[in-house]
Amino acid sequence: QVRLLESGGGSVQAGGSLRLSCAASGYTNSGYTNRKYCMAWFRQAPGKEREGVAVLNTAGTSTVYADSVKGRFTISQDIAGNTLLLEMHSLKPEDTAMYYCAAVSTGGLACSFAFNYDSWGQGTQVTVSS
Repeated sequence: QVRLLESGGGSVQAGGSLRLSCAASGYTNSGYTNRKYCMAWFRQAPGKEREGVAVLNTAGTSTVYADSVKGRFTISQDIAGNTLLLEMHSLKPEDTAMYYCAAVSTGGLACSFAFNYDSWGQGTQVTVSS
């Protein structure tokens, strides 16, 4: 399993921006070398189910976003592939949630939120006030 550690959450007013980071380590040699992981951000608000926010493949060839964040959030990774980022702009109160970083080795399959992600971070809280 990959070890994941999120940071960057906080409290902002509506319309503001935040950047979340997820430090990753422990990739298998083949997975890291061949860039065959899906790395995703999920979020869960109190009383609601967890939902996928954004996901990318570590080959850097594709990204998928939830409709609710398209045009406002951007997922990316650093060149070394050790840090997953989520740039969040035009934040809304409904973006308030605990945000989690997750990873799964897929052998090169197209990424989606539906995979059984087996590595999770501890979460970082994002609170957006109106």
